[in-house]
Amino acid sequence: MKNTIKIGTRGSQLALYQANLTKTLLLEKFPEATVEIVIIKTKGDKILDVALSKIGDKGLFTKELETALLENEVDIAVHSLKDLPTTLPDGLKLGAVLERGEFRDALVSKDGRKLSELTENDVIATSSLRRQAGLQRQNKNFKIVDIRGNVETRIRKMEEGYCDAMIMAAAGLQRLNLKKYITEIIEPEVIIPATSQGVIAIESRKNDDRIDSFLKEINHSQTWNAIETERGFLRKIEGGCQVPVGCYTKIEDGKIIITGFVAAIDGSEYLSDTETGLIENGKSIGENLAEKLIAKGASRILAEIRK
Repeated sequence: MKNTIKIGTRGSQLALYQANLTKTLLLEKFPEATVEIVIIKTKGDKILDVALSKIGDKGLFTKELETALLENEVDIAVHSLKDLPTTLPDGLKLGAVLERGEFRDALVSKDGRKLSELTENDVIATSSLRRQAGLQRQNKNFKIVDIRGNVETRIRKMEEGYCDAMIMAAAGLQRLNLKKYITEIIEPEVIIPATSQGVIAIESRKNDDRIDSFLKEINHSQTWNAIETERGFLRKIEGGCQVPVGCYTKIEDGKIIITGFVAAIDGSEYLSDTETGLIENGKSIGENLAEKLIAKGASRILAEIRK
C-alpha cells in the first residue's frame, strides 16, 4: 500500500480531466506507484435546480471529498481551486497545485457575436454573481439568467434556445477540447476572474509524510506563489466563490502584482485596486490589497449582498 495513491474527485468530465492529469503527473514522477481514481458526488452535483448563490458556497463542491479524505477513503482530493474555501477543515491542507491554465473568463455566444455586440434584447446565462456584476457594469439592461450543470449541459441548453450567450471559465472549455465554442476571451478589466481561477488544487491530510513526498514533486511553485497571494486577499476580505469578488496576479521581475475587485450585484458600485510586492511576501500582499478595498467600503457592499 506504500505506493498506492487514491484520488478523490467529482464525476463531471472536467473533474475527471483534472483527476486524470494529476494521475498522469504522479505516474511520470513515480512510475512504480499505483494510482486509483475514486468518484464521489457532492452536494453541488446533486442540487441542480437552485442558483448557487442561494444554496450557499461553503463546501458546496468539496465537503464530501473532504469527508472521504478525513476518513482515509482517499489519499488526496482534486478540485478546481476556486471551489475550495480559504479555510479548510481541521486536519486538511492544500497539498499542491498544478501549473495554472487560462485564468480569464470566456464568452460563448450562439451566433459568434462578442460581448460588445450583445444588446439588452439578448439573454446571457451565468451561475456567478461575480460575472453578473461584471456584465451589468458593461450594460445595466442585459437580461441575465441563471444556468447550472456541467460544461456540456450548459452548451446544450444554449443551443436549444435557453440563452443567446454564456460566460464560463475559459480553462474548463480548453481542458475539455471545447475551445471551438469560445467566442471571446474576456479581459480582466471587463470581468475580473474568480480568485485562483484556472488552477487545479490537490487537498491532502496534514502530517501525512507519505503523501507529501509525492505531492512536492508535482507542485508548481510559480502557481503556488500566485495563489498564496490571491487566497490571502480572499481570506481577508471574507469573500467566497459566489459573491462578486475576484482578483488576478502577474509575476514580473521577482515581484507579484495583484489586482482585485468587489462589486454590487447590479454593477452600480465597483471597487478595484492593485498591490505589488516581493513574491516571498505574497500572502501579506494579498491581505494589504483586501485592506485597501475594505477602506473603500468593500465590507459594506458584501454585507448588503449577504443580507
